[in-house]
Amino acid sequence: MDERRAVKVSKYLSKHLRHQPERIGLALDEGGWVEIDVLIAAAAAHGFRFTRDELDHVVAANDKKRFAIEGTRIRASQGHSIDVELGLPPATPPQYLYHGTVARYLDAIRAEGLRPMNRHDVHLSPDRETATRVGARRGRPVVLSVDAGAMHRDGHVFHVSANGVWLTKAVPSEYLRFPAGH
Repeated sequence: MDERRAVKVSKYLSKHLRHQPERIGLALDEGGWVEIDVLIAAAAAHGFRFTRDELDHVVAANDKKRFAIEGTRIRASQGHSIDVELGLPPATPPQYLYHGTVARYLDAIRAEGLRPMNRHDVHLSPDRETATRVGARRGRPVVLSVDAGAMHRDGHVFHVSANGVWLTKAVPSEYLRFPAGH
């Protein structure tokens, strides 16, 4: 499968497994899962055909591990804007986690902290490199440090998705460290 095709299938899956399953007639269960055969048939019925081999390739080769397969079912690992319960147990985070953003959002982040926006949770990275890549999707990245250890001690709950993304409901600004010059 060439890279362009893999990206196209991955974006299609993200759209319909994270945000708009109803657009192609899918009904995800409460955990966000759908039968793979149902997904493939629904996509084909709406003009986007892909094979099980292509799906398996996208799931296996995706560097961010955006999707999980369990038996005959598939779901997005996190990032949903629709109501799903991922069933992830609470987890103790490392002392520091990181969030990649761009400078134009820093004033709002200073004032309000990190909010989930149109997602269920704030997404945090386990290392600066990953956060840099996340922030670079919107421009020149700025990486914020999150004192996750202090948050956890203060009662904030964390979860970690199957692909290593740390999730929490919000990050109040007092737990954020901004890089020098920002």
